[in-house]
Amino acid sequence: MMAGAVRVTAVALALVPATAGTSAAGPPVALTAAPARVTLKGSAQAAVRVTNSGTRRVVVDVTRAGFGLDLRGRPRIVRRGARSAARWLMFRPSHVALKPGGSASLVVASKVPLRAEPGDHDAVVLLTSRPRAKARVAVRMRLGIVVVVRAPGRVERRLQLGPLRAARRGRARLLELVVRNRGNVTESLERRSALIALSHDGRRVATLVAVSRTLRPRTSGIVQFQYRGRRRGWVTARVVISGEQGRSVVRRTYRIRL
Repeated sequence: MMAGAVRVTAVALALVPATAGTSAAGPPVALTAAPARVTLKGSAQAAVRVTNSGTRRVVVDVTRAGFGLDLRGRPRIVRRGARSAARWLMFRPSHVALKPGGSASLVVASKVPLRAEPGDHDAVVLLTSRPRAKARVAVRMRLGIVVVVRAPGRVERRLQLGPLRAARRGRARLLELVVRNRGNVTESLERRSALIALSHDGRRVATLVAVSRTLRPRTSGIVQFQYRGRRRGWVTARVVISGEQGRSVVRRTYRIRL
């Protein structure tokens, strides 16, 4: 499937266009999966519970695809690249029939090649509902379960800070920082792990915390900080970023105009 053909949210939910509305009794098709993100260490397996909370029986086809994040962290389906785990994944069953309120267990397994590059490789398992026969309007749903496979070997954590710029998104004033993940594992930047201290003439103006986001190995992404202060003009911005579990701490100082 081409990139951009479906939209995947931060909790790994992807919807293809549904051309029908829903009734007061609830949607005819409504799928959930728990967990929505699976981490496998080497060759391993995990169970995912798939539930149909809709009002109609549904048949779901299970497939796999490459997974990626764009520069702003929006998930997408991509062609299988160098760090894709799509070819390593197996699952059973490949088709699931669920009655209204019914659940089923899906087993997702990985088989890591002997010469796989160490670190994190990811893919997405897609659950796609079949349109109901004789339905007046076709309704389909696609659910994406992100799977991260960590191949054995030395773990490398290395973050690098790129440009920082001021931006506006509607009424919001933001600072946008490019962060490069040069390591071989996924870095999750939580709110307090990415900070910017703004100062003017040696006096602290504000401390900004980042909007949480994830950086895949060997990729770059924009980390956003919202600024609610009234200060205008040139300031000094001191940035501190720490990777997962407080590792790979990096610092950099910028001059930026608010």
